[in-house]
Amino acid sequence: MNHRTFERYVKQAVDSLPDQFKNALDNIDIVIEDFPPPELAGEKGSGPLLGLYEGIPLPERQMGEAPMPDKISIYQGEILRLGLRGKELVEEIRLTVLHEIGHYFGLDDEEMTSLGY
Repeated sequence: MNHRTFERYVKQAVDSLPDQFKNALDNIDIVIEDFPPPELAGEKGSGPLLGLYEGIPLPERQMGEAPMPDKISIYQGEILRLGLRGKELVEEIRLTVLHEIGHYFGLDDEEMTSLGY
């Protein structure tokens, strides 16, 4: 899958959010990278690192605080290494994007697992 197609699937995942969540995404960059930095790869221990949220989750921000833009990295190379095709691949991209956006809204991994992300 080429970068442009992958990028389109990431955008579709963001666009699929309900308006109240999509409109709450502020001061955040969503970027596509090939692979996580070597110091992060394998750090989680539960398989490959498919995405990463970096920033201050919304519930932890102070009033009036203007932090640096938050960043969500989606690791195209790691996702493609899973060997998924067609709808399964598109669904994995969607789940990864939504999982990282969940961190932006202050959800932890356990909460997102219970929600199916």
